[in-house]
Amino acid sequence: MLKVSVISPEAVLFQGETESVIAPAYDGEIGILTGHAPLMALLGDGELRLGGGSGRRFNVSGGFMQVLNNDVRIVTEKATAAG
Repeated sequence: MLKVSVISPEAVLFQGETESVIAPAYDGEIGILTGHAPLMALLGDGELRLGGGSGRRFNVSGGFMQVLNNDVRIVTEKATAAG
């Protein structure tokens, strides 16, 4: 499982565990699963999808994502819950 935090300037939108993360990186979508190599990525505009049990979706714009030891931090300039 991945420990995931989704943070915007207004609030912590999600903090918990999920099986996968699909994020809109600046130059295309990127998928993260358990055991992923360490990574820093700039985020673009698009839908952030948290898979598995949580099944949450957010519309994000800008920011960055850090992956290290199954810990995923997503810090975004703007985020809203998606349908």
